[in-house]
Amino acid sequence: MLNIFHTIDLIGTFAFALSGATAGVREDFDIFGVFVLTAVTAIGGGVMRDICIGTLPPAGLVSLSYLLVIVAAVICVAFFQRLILSFERATLFFDALGLGFFAAFGANKTWQYTQNVELSILLGCVSAVGGGCLRDLMIGKPPTIFSQDIYASAALIGAAIEISGSAGYVPHIYSTWAAIIICTLLRLVALKYKIGLPSIKHNGL
Repeated sequence: MLNIFHTIDLIGTFAFALSGATAGVREDFDIFGVFVLTAVTAIGGGVMRDICIGTLPPAGLVSLSYLLVIVAAVICVAFFQRLILSFERATLFFDALGLGFFAAFGANKTWQYTQNVELSILLGCVSAVGGGCLRDLMIGKPPTIFSQDIYASAALIGAAIEISGSAGYVPHIYSTWAAIIICTLLRLVALKYKIGLPSIKHNGL
């Protein structure tokens, strides 16, 4: 299971790295700017999680595998830029994919260190949305979690599904993939059909 979760973590990191790299290219950042935005998007949420659970230094800052994944994402966007950017909403797609993988991995890692259901779900969500929030702030956009999009709520659902397996309520291997698939699909369906959470603002205000 440890090997599976390490693989899930790296896949999520790569997906978020691609979303950061494509966002940097769309904003016409230079190569250093694209690399920084890619790294922040890829490991930002994981670093927040690791600080909260006391696993220091954060794995994203000291493990060579994360750096290699980030560099690979930048190279992919550099050499296959036309193909990747031809997808109208490439950044959103990669972000949705990373959301599912990181919600599952973040919840599982927090559970392994704390055995606390509530904290595991919360930090699973933080792992999934933290990097995207930092990316949006760096390019001057309001973070997606503050909009009416189904984003953080999808990550919370994914993290809760993962914890149902980590805590032994359902077979763990099923809960992990169910968490990834359901979280990602919730986000993609919400984007496609423009489904969002209701606003509490009254008309005319």
